[in-house]
Amino acid sequence: MAAVGESGRESDSDDPYVRLGLSQDATFEQVQAAKARCIAEVDGDDQARARVEAAYDSVLMARLRDRQQGQVSPAAATASQREERVGSAPVSGPSFPGTSVLQKLRTNLPDPSQSLASLAPQWSLVEGQGRVVRVIAGVVGLGLLVVSAASVQLVLALACIGVFLSQIRRGRRPLASLGWTLLALLVGLVVGSLITTALSPTALEQLAISPSQIQAVPAAILLWLAALLLA
Repeated sequence: MAAVGESGRESDSDDPYVRLGLSQDATFEQVQAAKARCIAEVDGDDQARARVEAAYDSVLMARLRDRQQGQVSPAAATASQREERVGSAPVSGPSFPGTSVLQKLRTNLPDPSQSLASLAPQWSLVEGQGRVVRVIAGVVGLGLLVVSAASVQLVLALACIGVFLSQIRRGRRPLASLGWTLLALLVGLVVGSLITTALSPTALEQLAISPSQIQAVPAAILLWLAALLLA
């Protein structure tokens, strides 16, 4: 779309478009460029400069009048559409160095609902060779507890390690696995202490095992069940 008419610019014409060498559908940028060019061509001639200024004002007034009457040229309509697109584009605020870091941290943070779900217990019996290994280990551990009082700490420590690794292998997170292991141990020791307290000295002598062994047996049983069932 050419802004300058084919016949060139006529400085004495009454038509402001012709005086500036423009077509009717010239854009605002082309009108400004034509004004600057014409003023440069008549440098030193005040009357010619005044005619150029008047023609420029006439073009602007004609454009304004057309807009008010709803008569918008294709160039003006295109310019309006461009302004609407620019206005509807999202405005991005200033970027600060800490903003990207906070966004990355927010993205990498775990979902609280998923974290709580991973802490909840899930019960399912181990299948295959893993069940056989856990059953044999539990029977051997309980047997050592009953036979020797010196093996209490060793058996409970190995049981805790076994329960922890069992949960890790079955997909539970390390922190949750450690928490459930310690909880099973603590509950078992509390139950064993209550049983030891409830038994009379005569009953303890008849059982022929030490109070520490009686206290450790419920803990070992709970850890054994956790290794078999806790997923």
